[in-house]
Amino acid sequence: MAQLKAISPASSVNLASYGPKRNTLSSPDNLICSRKFSSLRELSGKSSSLHGHAIASNNGSISITPKKQGIRAVLSSDTGTESSKATKGGGLRGKLNKVVLAYSGGLDTSVIVPWLRENYGCEVVCFTADVGQGIKELDGLEEKAKASGACKLVVKDLKEEFVRDYIFPCLRAGAVYERKYLLGTSMARPVIAKAMVDVAKEVGADAVSHGCTGKGNDQACLSTKPLLEWDITGREDAIEYAKKHNVPVPVTKKSIYSRDRNLWHLSHEGDILEDPANEPKKDMYMMSVDPEDAPNQPEYVEIGIDSGIPVSLNGKTLSPASLLAELNEIGCRHGIGRIDLVENRLVGMKSRGVYETPGGTILFNAVRELETLTLDRETIQVKDSLALKYAELVYAGRWFDPLRESMDAFMEKITGTTTGSVTLKLYKGSVCVTGRTSPYSLYREDISSFESGDIYDQADAAGFIRLYGLPMRVRAMLKKGI
Repeated sequence: MAQLKAISPASSVNLASYGPKRNTLSSPDNLICSRKFSSLRELSGKSSSLHGHAIASNNGSISITPKKQGIRAVLSSDTGTESSKATKGGGLRGKLNKVVLAYSGGLDTSVIVPWLRENYGCEVVCFTADVGQGIKELDGLEEKAKASGACKLVVKDLKEEFVRDYIFPCLRAGAVYERKYLLGTSMARPVIAKAMVDVAKEVGADAVSHGCTGKGNDQACLSTKPLLEWDITGREDAIEYAKKHNVPVPVTKKSIYSRDRNLWHLSHEGDILEDPANEPKKDMYMMSVDPEDAPNQPEYVEIGIDSGIPVSLNGKTLSPASLLAELNEIGCRHGIGRIDLVENRLVGMKSRGVYETPGGTILFNAVRELETLTLDRETIQVKDSLALKYAELVYAGRWFDPLRESMDAFMEKITGTTTGSVTLKLYKGSVCVTGRTSPYSLYREDISSFESGDIYDQADAAGFIRLYGLPMRVRAMLKKGI
């Protein structure tokens, strides 16, 4: 499924998307918003109120149309507003000159290139964000993009920005979606979207586009809501479309895995995983070794942390991306970070995915363990409760939402003393803490020791116990009629 979003070449950001959506407008009438959003962040904050099935935007005007009414293009000019209805499959053909496509070379984006040209008669500039998906996924991408019909490919190295500005804030917040998912795909989408809008401005494009299944979360992760409807309804249809247009794709009907890889993780979906009763095949995994085949000797790593952010590995200070890359290599050797998850997607359905997050799993354990020294009970409880909402916002594509930003400010403040180091033992898929130290540790051996000490007098506990148990004592007295 293709998402298309119109964007003005001016300094302000206009995004639009078209097609089927899980929600509908409360009113059947079109909604016209005749203003410009000054930034992607502002649009993200406003987009939660836009629940139509089609959006078109140019020079600041946005039209939202329910699914059954087709697509209405709104083009603002000094002479007024020009509108045109488009039939199914026709879209805004002839109305777009250049589109920037978020391009991975995978199934969805490979077929979108000829589809955009076929339906809109426009030039397609492919944009690829290097977020650590690996050399193999970038090799030959330009040739493939041009063979698919693109006029050029733009590649931007976003690895350091991705880890520093997106991964590490989530790590500091302790954001985990539904008990297991470390948000690998969700964290990558906003950094890609931001860079894609920048590229669209640079090349003078009037729209941006990306591919998604329509059943996941990607339709929300570019900060707008609806999609453009097309006739390709599944992966097999997409494969047939690619063959018809001589577009090479890295999947076959016999083995249809949908994968997403970046420096944080590798996800696997589809094929036999669609039945949650099926065990994943051993040869499906591409990053980590099977824990059963991992070394028989454990490996110890020391993670240095400054204010909740990892800064060093085994005493060596590294850049964010370099630190994560080295931990990925170490974690992969020991089968660290494999999870099998049935998750609740934003669109309401359940989905099963298998994730490999070796370095991320190590870092998550390190930060959490250090917090046991530096945060008190109430702070940990509040932080953990907010982390659930933080993860939900990131998962739902609301990275630029003011709520997430405000929560992030709290996380930054509250982890200001989470500084120190943690030693972890890696062994056959497991991560175990063996040591933690911090100059801001709230742990005092002279207080916690079972031996008698001058600071803590055990006799003081007697009065505390009586007062602490008073509510239970009163309730028992009531039941006995005392």
